[in-house]
Amino acid sequence: MSTPMATEDLYVIGKMAASSSKSVLFVCLGNICRSPIAEAVFRKMATEAGVVDKWLIDSGATSDWNVGCLPDARGLACLKGRGIETAHRARQVTKDDFMSFEFILCMDERNLRDLKKKANDVENHQAKIELLGAYDPQKQLIIKDPYYGSDEDFEKVYEQCQRCCRAFLEANS
Repeated sequence: MSTPMATEDLYVIGKMAASSSKSVLFVCLGNICRSPIAEAVFRKMATEAGVVDKWLIDSGATSDWNVGCLPDARGLACLKGRGIETAHRARQVTKDDFMSFEFILCMDERNLRDLKKKANDVENHQAKIELLGAYDPQKQLIIKDPYYGSDEDFEKVYEQCQRCCRAFLEANS
């Protein structure tokens, strides 16, 4: 089990958020499947568009089950097959995230409900909390958890994240 972020780390993240003009946090249940894929996909798109320096990009979990863990090996293989690398370690969403991030984009109704409940404990929170799938041009609102599925399920998550992240970036550039 990993220790919580040090105060210095939170300070650096806060400074990064302050220097970035936009910020997005991708969230799923454990932060080892869907949200790290979305984070990596969005980071690559923002890099290719030449705007990555204008964004603070991260991902997190509604649960604390996998804090400190690498993303699922199947998700990493899916990303690597497309030339995308990530060194992300799972972390749980904090109250500070609701003040630091402009957008918190989650994968399903349970994530949305959990995030909205947590946001209620943060006075004057700034984050816009919504489903990443709300940006899907194919109107697939929910990005299903592939954890108990196959490599094909991770491919579906990747494809949905591609579509949604592209539309989100276009809408917020």
